[in-house]
Amino acid sequence: MEKHKGEISFPGGVHEERDKTLLDTALRECTEEIGLMAEDVEILGELDDEVSVKTNYVISPFVALIPWPYQFKVDGKETEEIIEAPVSALRDKGYSRQQIRGGETATTYFYHYQGRVIWGATARILSKFLDIFAQAM
Repeated sequence: MEKHKGEISFPGGVHEERDKTLLDTALRECTEEIGLMAEDVEILGELDDEVSVKTNYVISPFVALIPWPYQFKVDGKETEEIIEAPVSALRDKGYSRQQIRGGETATTYFYHYQGRVIWGATARILSKFLDIFAQAM
């Protein structure tokens, strides 16, 4: 939390001994952070792992369907608010730029939504999801 405090992110956290799989970790964290119950989730698949540049954490994102509207509950500890952004609002709002990091060229992604900027690992995950979504449409 201390290293990513105040950043926009998907629910998630560290795999714990009680979690049998990374999916169990993701579902537990969703319940803890935003009140999304595992029984309300239909898992569609898993995206490729993403590494956080800032902390070197490996993030294993899952994609799921949930009923809408849903009564999310902010936990107030790890989650300050929930931002619901429709795919249609993000598909055309992203941009990227090339940067040199450690002698290598890296692409940095940004998405703007309702005066907020989504960036970093969250934006990279979102970019992968939106690319797959666009191919499916």
